[in-house]
Amino acid sequence: MGCAEMPRHPVPDFTGRQPRNFNDAETMHPRVPDIVAPEARNGGRVKTRGREAKGIYLPNNNILTPNMRSPDYVQMSTAAAITLGVMKGYMHRTGCTRCLNLLLTYPEGCRANCAYCGLARHREAERDYADRNFIRVDWPAVPYEEVIDIVAGGSDGGRFHRMCISMITHPNSDRDTRIVLKKWVKRIAHVPVSILSNPTTMTRRDVQELYDLGAEIFTVALDAASPVIFDRTRGRGVQSPHSWDKYWEILRAAAEIFGPERFGAHLIVGMGESDRDVLAQVQAIRDLGGHSHMFAFFPEAGSLMDHLPPVPRPQWRRIQLARYLIDYRGHRLERMRFDPSGRLVDFDFPKDELDQVIDAGIAFRTSGCPGKEAADVSACDRPYGDSPPSDIASYPFQPDRRDVRRIRRQLRRGLTGEGQGRAR
Repeated sequence: MGCAEMPRHPVPDFTGRQPRNFNDAETMHPRVPDIVAPEARNGGRVKTRGREAKGIYLPNNNILTPNMRSPDYVQMSTAAAITLGVMKGYMHRTGCTRCLNLLLTYPEGCRANCAYCGLARHREAERDYADRNFIRVDWPAVPYEEVIDIVAGGSDGGRFHRMCISMITHPNSDRDTRIVLKKWVKRIAHVPVSILSNPTTMTRRDVQELYDLGAEIFTVALDAASPVIFDRTRGRGVQSPHSWDKYWEILRAAAEIFGPERFGAHLIVGMGESDRDVLAQVQAIRDLGGHSHMFAFFPEAGSLMDHLPPVPRPQWRRIQLARYLIDYRGHRLERMRFDPSGRLVDFDFPKDELDQVIDAGIAFRTSGCPGKEAADVSACDRPYGDSPPSDIASYPFQPDRRDVRRIRRQLRRGLTGEGQGRAR
């Protein structure tokens, strides 16, 4: 296929700024949100107008948003909608996504207020929930039964390797996730299900029920790589209900219930953490038996961090590579070297083996729940969810030789020497 899946909203242009080697903690502070008018709070505009939902809704802030609710309706990423055939469009250098990302939806929207997220509660001031961008693209709303019919009938061409139910912070999210999961596993056996959970509203019993109902993988969007950054971007710092301890409580429960290789956590690189901070979380998750799914920070239009710089490529590449070595090559954080600021300066990995990992390119692909290709190749490829196609952060396809040469240049800018680590 041809041209790229692009965001509907303009994003800041950081190309003219002084090149950065990392995003420091002093820079990466959210702005203060706008005040939300009383009539707009808690989905007030949508519920007052009461427009009936009929068929597929393509986000459009100039059209009255219908009153759509899960489990009858779900939203899906633009890439998933193109792959499913409910939207027309093309993606740069890739024909489809391998993961059907489904997002629960309600007029009230997500009641959390995460600083980097386009779905955050503060956006009630400007945009109804179903019209908000998320990881750079629109999320059309589709009747769930229609989604099941397409996949069960094979009209998607068998291109999906996985389905993911993404929960949000809403009183009905736990109940409706179970309903969506039950309906899927009842009719579709060839596409396994992942859960992107909302620990704030969950207990260990909820995790167990999702496992018993047939979910294959359970993930937690930890996102922030330290308690301080978590509180600043997801907790009290932005009047949001999430807590670091609660997220880790549910992650540990998932490790025990789902077992090794069947759970993981999302981490965003470039929100002010040190390399050591984020890689310490990667190692902790791996020690429990899970995997980390990495995202490069990119300023989401409309979020409280949309004025801040995306993660510099040198920082991102060295973290991608280090994470891959920990998760899939048995390497350990304790063997890597860091400078006094916590910046990674040496992988301490045999040079010839490190060269092979870099040349293979898999370390620099989008990371997430696995598909049918290989254990270290994600089905959740999220095309251009954390970068524009002109400066790819997470490759949603296998990098070619030219891509690898560019990756090597970016690594060299971020490490001492040639970025190859000390030979052993």
